Amino acid sequence: MLLTHVITLLVGVRGCAAHGFVQYIDGEGIRYRGYDPGFRFQTPAPEVPGWYANNTDIGFVPPQSFQDADIICHKSAVPGHDYVNVQAGSNITLQWLTWPESHVGPIIDYLASCPERGCIDIDKKDLHFVKIAQQALKPGITSNTSWLKAWVIDDFIHRDFKWHVQVPDNLPAGTYVLRHEIIALHSAWDVNGAQAYPQCINLNVTTGGSRRITGGVPATSFYGAEDPGIHINVYNGMTDYPFPGPGLWS
Repeated sequence: MLLTHVITLLVGVRGCAAHGFVQYIDGEGIRYRGYDPGFRFQTPAPEVPGWYANNTDIGFVPPQSFQDADIICHKSAVPGHDYVNVQAGSNITLQWLTWPESHVGPIIDYLASCPERGCIDIDKKDLHFVKIAQQALKPGITSNTSWLKAWVIDDFIHRDFKWHVQVPDNLPAGTYVLRHEIIALHSAWDVNGAQAYPQCINLNVTTGGSRRITGGVPATSFYGAEDPGIHINVYNGMTDYPFPGPGLWS
């Protein structure tokens, strides 16, 4: 009951502009909890796969911090203490608490492998990510399409804030950090107006193949404040979006 009141307060503070976070993760028929900002008011806090972060305002990481550790897994993030158990090639569903309609932008997924000891005590600065998926504008967008309806964020909202991620199908068994991120661009016409909402989740891949992750880079090297997909005016009827960050892993 206390946690319910805390979350209501957190969302209410932001009003209609409330941002979100990954509240649940569904994988292999099991539902797991993401990190909930209200957990800080519980003693002890639940042990969950989602990484703990200092984001009680359900806020964002600004471009001024894109080269700092906060961009890795959100503000002052530390590893989650549990794992989502999945098989390589399976799909997991990320359930956000909420998301404002005006906050259009890309949804991007990254993956980093953890050492043999696992992800629970890893230093986030040692994580090297590859990009496994990215979506932004819907296919077939024309200059006449409403700027709100042009983005996959519109579909995400109408699916009750659910997003599906496929674990690479030949990934070896082991532990990994999934870095799932929405970058809101409604104010990105200003050089420091983009808003990054990274969410990290520990995965335990139970069965898989032999395609090990190589070529990953630290999240602190993903974006610059002046990158075309970060400093951008989304109100000008665009029909193409320049994705920021590294290319897709192949």
